[in-house]
Amino acid sequence: MELRVAVGVGARRGTDGAEVLRLIDTVLSSAGLRRDAVALLATLDAKTAEPGLLAAARALGVPLTGFPAERLAAVPVPGRSPAALAAVGTPSVAEAAALAAAPGGRLLAGKRTSANATAALAGPLVTGEPT
Repeated sequence: MELRVAVGVGARRGTDGAEVLRLIDTVLSSAGLRRDAVALLATLDAKTAEPGLLAAARALGVPLTGFPAERLAAVPVPGRSPAALAAVGTPSVAEAAALAAAPGGRLLAGKRTSANATAALAGPLVTGEPT
């Protein structure tokens, strides 16, 4: 079976897709994975129309899924940000979204940050037939 992961992403308004993709590549590399392991990008539902996140999802050929702040706030994560809580209503976007998109999975790479974005990995999401 093929290992697939969920990438949780957060970004400031106006962040471009190239910055998001560079950060995703960094997080994947830290877990020893490549882009083809990504099954989906997950974020705060209010961010699903952000051009940079949409561009990153298109470049990876995966869907961008959003979760409400209340659901993300209920996900236990190691990194909690008072600034994120004040800004968007949840103390975690990247880690919580990755875990919410990977039910039963675990955090494979904790939150990494760039100038304008955050990303984390959770999984496994197992797809395909047993070999």
